[in-house]
This record gives sequence, structure tokens and C-alpha cells, in this order.
Amino acid sequence: MASVLDRDPAFENIPSIKAKTLRINLNPDIYGTFSEIGAGQETARNFFRSGGASGTIAKAMSAYDKDFSDAIYGVEKDHRYVTQPRLKKMLDHEMQLMEERISRETHPDRLFFSYANTVATIDFSKRYKGHGWLGIRYQLDPHQKDYDEIVLHIRFKQNEARLQQETLGVVGTNLIYGAFYKYHKPRNLLKYLYDHIDKDTIEIDMVNFSGPNFKEVDNRLMSLQLIKNDMTDAVMFDSDGNNLLPATVLYKKNILALRGSFRPVTKVNLDMFQKSYDIFRRDPAVDPERTIVIFEITLSNLKAAGEIDERDFMDRAELLGELGHTVMISKFQEYYKLVEYFNNYTKEKIGLTMGINNLIDIFDEKYYRHLSGGILEAFGKLFFKDLQVYLYPMKNPDTGQIMTSNNVKVHPRMKELYKFFKYNGKVMDIIDYDPEIMHIFSRDVLKKIINDEEGWEEMLPEGIANTIKEENLFTKKLVKAEKG
Repeated sequence: MASVLDRDPAFENIPSIKAKTLRINLNPDIYGTFSEIGAGQETARNFFRSGGASGTIAKAMSAYDKDFSDAIYGVEKDHRYVTQPRLKKMLDHEMQLMEERISRETHPDRLFFSYANTVATIDFSKRYKGHGWLGIRYQLDPHQKDYDEIVLHIRFKQNEARLQQETLGVVGTNLIYGAFYKYHKPRNLLKYLYDHIDKDTIEIDMVNFSGPNFKEVDNRLMSLQLIKNDMTDAVMFDSDGNNLLPATVLYKKNILALRGSFRPVTKVNLDMFQKSYDIFRRDPAVDPERTIVIFEITLSNLKAAGEIDERDFMDRAELLGELGHTVMISKFQEYYKLVEYFNNYTKEKIGLTMGINNLIDIFDEKYYRHLSGGILEAFGKLFFKDLQVYLYPMKNPDTGQIMTSNNVKVHPRMKELYKFFKYNGKVMDIIDYDPEIMHIFSRDVLKKIINDEEGWEEMLPEGIANTIKEENLFTKKLVKAEKG
């Protein structure tokens, strides 16, 4: 059997799409189906054009008519077609047909695969650029009982349907090639998805790896790669570590976001969340059933000495997940950019929970010098919609004074601007805070953990200290860096 693990240097040095498709077509064992809905059969077309496709393509199909599509794959509960559940049904159906119609006795060495995509390209008014789901379910060993699977979501940035179709064909080809020949290096596989594609043509905002050959892959780290590689601006994952599509999670939702380092998450962080959420959900405009709470970390907050410490990232993510929270990693250092991002997906109420220092930073002009309209342009984007800031107080370590929205000191030039937003109810104090925990700061807890000091355990939510000790979080890489 010609193994897919064989590395052919001649092919590796030819990065063309034709070389990729030909390498797959000339492998006598790789055999599967293509099902593409919504943007033509562009991926299959690449394989047909390169030659030798008869030994690779069992079937290529498109079910453009919705009635035909429903007859084949079933009707979705929400009657939508460009969704992850739809993609999964396509992969299920086509792989089942492969297993039923291709005899293992006749073809014992065949490596089955099913590639599918369901896509909506740009509309006639050009208001919606389009997006799509694509994925591959496949084998790397004919005796493999459980299939491997890679699923990703893309957003188009081009303004012409034909160009989007061509781009989709290239991404699909890169995915299939990477699945068979770069599966052992999933980080590189993600980068290779952009082979022959400019990064300003598509955005990849979600990816999930699953199956026996990806059992060591943590999809949260794969999400982080999308951010690091400038493939997207924000990624999300749930408390179980499963990657989420931000557009789906945020769509038409009320959003309460709490930004922080969470290094580690403390009692203050939870008090900020709980007290602000109580205020948020009591708002008559807020439907608690359509509300999402997000613990958000900026990319700059993850960087240490210019590089992202992935171990440190995973430690934070694990603790937030243990507490049952949805986590978002974003590139938005400024709050107005974060709010702009949310406004892409919802017109409902948005709340930002923050401390005094964060509020002072918002009113610092230096963060807006790159904008032609300066701080006024930023504030127009930040407070334009139905947004409210929930402010957690802080005790002045020198005077013991409790700092709130009433006595916070912003730059003299910003005083009147601050008063305007304060008067119009855009800033609301959290008044039922816990005064017994105001001395707790994540940086102090982290220092105690690293220096193996006592007394940090009671500063954290119940159970978190035990997890940190049992799994040796926030120590291994940080201690190593100290010694270096």
C-alpha cells in the first residue's frame, strides 16, 4: 500500500494547486466524495483539471435546489442551509454511502474521505459578503474505526461572487491536501490553508480538529493560532474547551463582557461578573434567555516579552472553563473596537464590566491618536448603540478612599466629556460590591504562587486553588523564564 505518510520531496517543493491535487489523485488509495452547495463545484474542479481524478473521486455533487437538498440531507430545525449542523449531515450522509457502496473486501487499502462545503456567496446588493462551512471526514489508515475530521468556517472579503468561488476552491484543495499530508503538524496545516490566497480575501474564524489522529490537539490552542496568524480578529470557546463560531454565539444577543487578565481568575473577578450581571439582566430591554456573558482577554494581554506564552494561556483558559464561562480572545486593545465587533452581530444591549483603571484608560487621548477624529470618533463608536459601562470600585491604597464614578479623576481636558456620558447614564456604579475582597489583585496572587508564598488560596473562587496546585498552573514556564 502506498502510504500517505510517504514524503515526496519533489512534490513538497512544488506549492501549486495542481501539484497538490495531482499528488492526491496519483495516490491509489485515497478515494472519496465531494459535495458542494452554494458556490459551484470549485474544489472538485481543481481535482478534475489536474488529471487522474477517476481513481480519487467516487462522486462529485451539488444539490442547489433546497427541496432536493432537504430530500438528501433532511430539513434543519431552523430551516437554514449554511450552518455547521448542515455540514455535519452532509459529511454523515456521504460517508455512509461510501461505506455501503464500496466493498472493503474488494478494496482493503482504500482510504475513504468525504469533503463537503455549504456556502453563501456575496448577495446582489453587496451588503452581505458571504460565508461558509467546509470540512473533511477521512481515514489515514484503512483499519481506522473512527474517522478524523477537520471543520472550519470562513468569511469572504471579496466583492465578486466569481472570485469568492475560486477562493473557496483553493481553500478546499488546501484543506484536503493538508488533511492527508500535513495532519501531523496541525499548526502548519492552518497556515497552509492560505496557500495561493491573499489574507485579505477570506477570514477563517473557527476551526475544530477531531478524531484519533488529533486526540492530542487542543482546539483552544488552534483557535489561538488563528489569532496569531492574523486569520481572524476574535475567537471563542466554551467551558468544555470546544471552539465556537462568534457570529453564532453573538447573533441577536444581549452581551455582557468582562475584560481582564484572569491570571488567575480571582474572587474580585467573579464579584464583578455576578454584580454587573444582576444589574444587566434586570434591565427591561434585556431578555435573560437571549443573553451571553463573555470573559474576554486581549491578545496583547497574552504576550510576554513579545511572544504569546501558550502554557500561560491554557492555564487561564482552564480555570475560566472550570467556572463554566465562555472565553473570547481578541485583537481589540481598545474597547471601542470590541464594541464595533459586537455590533456586527447584534443590535441588542451591550454591557461592559470594568474597574476604575480601565475607565481612566478609556478617557486617555493617547489611545486614539491614530484616528482622524481622535477620542470623539472612538467614543462615537463606543457609546453610539445601547451600551452601558458597569464600574467596579477600587480602594485607593494610599488614602483608603473608595474610588467610584463620582470621584474618579480623568485628564482635565476630558472632564466635561466624562460628565456628559456620566450624566446620560452610560456609566453605572456597582454599589453592592464585597468590601472584604477589594484588596485582591491577580498580579499579587500570581506573585505569591510563583514565589511559593502562603495566603493566596483564599483570594480565589472555591476549588480554583486546588486546581492550580494539582496541575501546577502558572509555574512551570514562568519559573523557567525567571531563571533564564
